[in-house]
Amino acid sequence: MKILTAILTATAICSTACTMRNPQLPTVPGRPASIGYIGDTADVTTPVKGGVALIGGGGNVNGAFQWMIDRSGGGDVVVLTASGNGGYNHDIDSLGKVNSVETLNITTRELANNDTVANIIRNAEMLFIAGGDQSRYMNQWRGTKVNAAINYLLQEKKAPVGGTSAGCAILSGLYYSGEGGSAVSDSVLANPYDPLVTLYNNDFLHAPFLSQVISDQHYVKRGRAGRHVTFMSRIVKDHGIFPRGIAPDEKTAVCIDETGMAKVFGVSKAYFILSDSLKKPELCEPGQPLEWNHNGEALKVYEIQASDTGNGSFQVADFDPARASGGAWYWWWVEKGQLKKKAI
Repeated sequence: MKILTAILTATAICSTACTMRNPQLPTVPGRPASIGYIGDTADVTTPVKGGVALIGGGGNVNGAFQWMIDRSGGGDVVVLTASGNGGYNHDIDSLGKVNSVETLNITTRELANNDTVANIIRNAEMLFIAGGDQSRYMNQWRGTKVNAAINYLLQEKKAPVGGTSAGCAILSGLYYSGEGGSAVSDSVLANPYDPLVTLYNNDFLHAPFLSQVISDQHYVKRGRAGRHVTFMSRIVKDHGIFPRGIAPDEKTAVCIDETGMAKVFGVSKAYFILSDSLKKPELCEPGQPLEWNHNGEALKVYEIQASDTGNGSFQVADFDPARASGGAWYWWWVEKGQLKKKAI
């Protein structure tokens, strides 16, 4: 029988990533950074299957949580945050049989280098990174024992790992940090070197199949396709990498299994964006509107409508267009700082 060792007090407050409870939650004695624990205090080891869930924020995607829980074998679940959000404990526990769910609020580099905190993560059979501010995750976790523990789950233990909004942003190898404020599509299309375009190259988390991917979230709801394409243009220009894009809208998740095959869960759409090494941006310079045109065929994009049980398929391992199903193809291009689209 599960033992409730900590009760989460709750007052609902609004966040861009999810519904949050009172951030002033009690810690669990002897477990640094813990702000709540539901379940059996005894650690278990269960068989796991690898997988990554990229969730676009704006609310939970129950199908994605159930997908991760199934892959966890019903073991111990750990939720990471830096904003005191303990509400996921009950949400996850209510969706499937797991041994325990615990949230760690890791707000300093001291906590991120704490051996007990790192070991709690290493012992997890499922990890979920909440929303918030990805620059805090980068500044407080990158290069720490927590960073190493998350990569251990991704690369060695091969446990399912997911993230929503900011937590999704840091799971791709190429990532946008959001430090200084949130980039807006119109502004950065007009100037790809806007100071808010802050991009990093594989110096944090190392999820399978995502080393050359940059993700974006809240995609349709906040009109972020333009900024996402701008991020991709800067990666081509600054790093010589022709990146791939994955972008779930709100309440939508891209769940990638251990073979690299993705399905889309939730209520809205997700996008898979292919760049081409023969099609560099024609103009990507400070203070000038982005031009990435190539006769209206700069970027090939696959759109999949989500469903509760997972719709479509896309091979993230190699972004092979021939293996995509259940969606529709588009061309995207940028002309004088304006993003344009057409069906193929």
